[in-house]
Amino acid sequence: QVQLVESGGGLVQAGASLRLSCAASERTFSSYTMGWFRQAPGKEREFVTGINWSGGSTYYADSVKGRFTISRDNAKNTVALQMNSLKPEDTAVYYCAARPRGGISYVSRGYDYWGQGTQVTVSS
Repeated sequence: QVQLVESGGGLVQAGASLRLSCAASERTFSSYTMGWFRQAPGKEREFVTGINWSGGSTYYADSVKGRFTISRDNAKNTVALQMNSLKPEDTAVYYCAARPRGGISYVSRGYDYWGQGTQVTVSS
């Protein structure tokens, strides 16, 4: 059972930056595809970005492309989400997710393990 723990959320003003981090408990983390999803109040959970096991392949939702960057450090069992130029519409709970087999999936059911989420609030 993989445990994922997110950190780094908070309250910021529009235009600011935040860096989220997700720490995994499994040494086999280095073979997992990882993803970040978010869920705003009253909305469905949506894909934000994903990264393959090596970090050589990434994909971003159109809404965050050019502003967010996903990266991973397999030696430290961590994946990070750098969020720049934040907008009020980025306000949501952000979740880290792990996919032991397969490439980047854009749907939440493609991931087997989830963190507890971290709140990001962007004020206008």
